[in-house]
Amino acid sequence: MLGGGGLVAANVYASATEEGGTDPAQTLSTPAGTIDCPDVGTKLTNVPEGAKEDVAKELALLDQQIADAYQRLMNAGQAIEQDAAFADNAIMNPLKEKRAATIERIAIAVDRQGDRPEGLDALAACTLRAPETSAPADQAGDGAQNTGDAGQGGQQGGGGDQNAGNGGNGQNGNGGQAGNGPVAEDYVDIKSVQPNVSKPAVRKGGSRGTFATSCGVNENGLFNSDNVIVAPGVSNGAHHFHDYIGNQSNSAFASDEDLANAETSCVNQSDKSTYYWPVLRLQNGKQERDADKPGGGIEGNAGEIVRAKEVTLNFVGNPQSKVTAMPRLLRIITGDAKAFVNGPANANASWSCTGFEDRQLKDKYPLCPKGSDVVRTFKFQSCWDGQNIDSANHRAHVAFAAADGSCGNGFKAIPQLVQRIVYDVDAPSLQDGGRTTPLFAVDSFPEQLHKPVTDHGDFINVFDEKLMSEMVDCINAGRTCGVGAGDGGDGGNGDGGNGGGGQEEPTQAPSTPPADNGGGNGGNGGGKGDDQTQPPATQAPTTDAPGTGSPDDGKNGGGKNDDGGKNDDGGKGGAGNGDDGNAGTGQDDRPTGSATVAPKVSGQPDAGNDAGDDEAEVIGTPAQTQPPTSDTDSLTGGARAQAVGGDLAETGTSLWPAAGGAVLLIAGFVVLMRTRRHAR
Repeated sequence: MLGGGGLVAANVYASATEEGGTDPAQTLSTPAGTIDCPDVGTKLTNVPEGAKEDVAKELALLDQQIADAYQRLMNAGQAIEQDAAFADNAIMNPLKEKRAATIERIAIAVDRQGDRPEGLDALAACTLRAPETSAPADQAGDGAQNTGDAGQGGQQGGGGDQNAGNGGNGQNGNGGQAGNGPVAEDYVDIKSVQPNVSKPAVRKGGSRGTFATSCGVNENGLFNSDNVIVAPGVSNGAHHFHDYIGNQSNSAFASDEDLANAETSCVNQSDKSTYYWPVLRLQNGKQERDADKPGGGIEGNAGEIVRAKEVTLNFVGNPQSKVTAMPRLLRIITGDAKAFVNGPANANASWSCTGFEDRQLKDKYPLCPKGSDVVRTFKFQSCWDGQNIDSANHRAHVAFAAADGSCGNGFKAIPQLVQRIVYDVDAPSLQDGGRTTPLFAVDSFPEQLHKPVTDHGDFINVFDEKLMSEMVDCINAGRTCGVGAGDGGDGGNGDGGNGGGGQEEPTQAPSTPPADNGGGNGGNGGGKGDDQTQPPATQAPTTDAPGTGSPDDGKNGGGKNDDGGKNDDGGKGGAGNGDDGNAGTGQDDRPTGSATVAPKVSGQPDAGNDAGDDEAEVIGTPAQTQPPTSDTDSLTGGARAQAVGGDLAETGTSLWPAAGGAVLLIAGFVVLMRTRRHAR
């Protein structure tokens, strides 16, 4: 029972692949009772334009009804213990009646503009997940197994000594700071997971290139619980908080014109796209600014919001064909925020740790070893119907490619957004429910219990059309272009990822040096170089030791960076791209003082392509670099240039000025001697 006693729900989980299929699902008995309602929105495949606004508001009302019912369930523990029929009579039956009325209004709104949708009436009833229940047969699959009961934990509400929760040991509640998850069973040691990442081979005619954009890590602190794609015009339509980067006019009430005219946090100001995802929180008792607000603490999303350490945004090609430009204002949602109760059909969560990104988890949070960071990766749909920028269920207009990378049903290949978010968070102490080291979890709808399978990402394309065209040309030509090109881990489709040149990502906060990224796997980088930790703004810069990778050390990577902090990532910046394991330099360039780093712009050809495209390519107009703000900055020009040749090059940089001075001194002496002879 939520917040007081015995409900245990089935956790249905599975993984999504790029072809949109699922792995065999499993049924896991967990201490997490909840309300399971059919998702009406996914059934609406054809909503006339004139009915969309009304339908969106009614769908948002359905979500609110579930959230309210879940809250009543959490508060009704004692009543349900005394009367087994209380939950049905006081919570579930009234919920069904409210949903039936709302669903009828949806049907009427559609009927006014077109054909009345069939079969919606059957979606009104919800299910109260009871102890030891199993998932529906069509979700569980042949590989289902019940792992038995696990301890329940946590205490409802945040405040005082109740904050930490008891994620794995207590007998009441559902874990977490707000009593609705996570629990110990939601985590797994990444080292116990076998490598499970594979990629289709890039065939002749495919597109190997990568285009990168860099938009910071939400230094501007833009958060809200809206969702302009799913619930436009509805405040708190998401019922959980989102992190936003890129477009700065993100709210439920933003029009297409608002998005087009907005400011952007992206280095390349021609990218005004919006990128957003649920925030990650530490269940450590901290009361954030949303602690008493809808979408925040009121709806079970409690704890300290963790700012990402690094975000990489790469657009990659298609292994079967060239890509076509995304239409402006194209909306894409990947993953399913309701996958815990909906099942895995649309789930696309992917969790891992730096240095282990060949192992991806769909239904578990990773426990990363010391020196490794938590990574969330979203690979968005990469096939488009060629006509629509959105659809009634926000999914039908885009699709995942098949296993071989092909797009079916007349869909066209578009650049695939691969979004990678890195967090410096420690593995929680499961043995004491996160009291020593707090649990972490994504925000979620309250009834989704912060399950990792509910992770999702949202994207609206607001690239300038000229820049989008340049992106397509870059990808189709097999080049590596853009701001931060080559950074990040898994490059999406293709043979081996793009290691890039190993430079540090620029940030959007001029007064704060960016965190040391360390990068991603880059194809599981080669040699290992030890970086110094990022110095404070008032200190002189430290010198990075370059990586010393060799072709035998690993594929497609140059230095595996172990920066003395949390980065053991496996190769941000391997100069060697492609399949042959060429080694790279493994260096990170960081800013000095408080000035931002000039954006890196790269034009490296991918492996297997002609070398004629290897000129540096400047795409668009990057944002201006902040002028130096300290004496150190003035002396260094605001950014420290790294020598890429290792110790010898660094030594040469110091010797050349001295050698030049010696030559000038000798020349002056010769002139003086000739003058004296002439005087005689």
